[in-house]
Amino acid sequence: MTEQELFEHLNAWENIEVVAASILNDPEQFHTLVQLALNDTRQKSWRAAYLVDKIHDEKPELLQPYLRALIGQLETEMNASKRRHWLKLISMNALPKEHIGFLFDYCIEAFTSGSEAVAVRVHAMQILFNISELEPDLKPEVLQIIEQEMEFHPTAGIRSRGKKLATKLFKQIQRNSG
Repeated sequence: MTEQELFEHLNAWENIEVVAASILNDPEQFHTLVQLALNDTRQKSWRAAYLVDKIHDEKPELLQPYLRALIGQLETEMNASKRRHWLKLISMNALPKEHIGFLFDYCIEAFTSGSEAVAVRVHAMQILFNISELEPDLKPEVLQIIEQEMEFHPTAGIRSRGKKLATKLFKQIQRNSG
């Protein structure tokens, strides 16, 4: 299936499940789907990112070759729906060490942005926590940022995830300083 054919199938929301089943049965089509999600700028191309996310739920190993491309896409992605899916997928996978600095800076900016969608901010917060697991010296800074956002920009999603992550961070910091 070409990118154009795939886009036409995704244009009708009722086709999503059929397309997902087709790609799960023929993982070679996953490459076409990811390319469409990454490179297409048409309004409804976010549906390809949605489908990448749904397929990841079933076969997460299919995403591994594309994880670095998703991270790279964050620098220029203007579509908030795609950013939400990319950050969610990145948060659910092992972070490539060479991208930790970029992700840390990007996620601080996204997490503390009042104009960013709550789901984007929550996934950015999760990635910050994940980075602190790899770089324990960052735990106090990540905890401070989470507490600040819960105080000054509280939403149900930020408070819910923030409380869980802040509790873990606080316990880890206490254990390491004792």
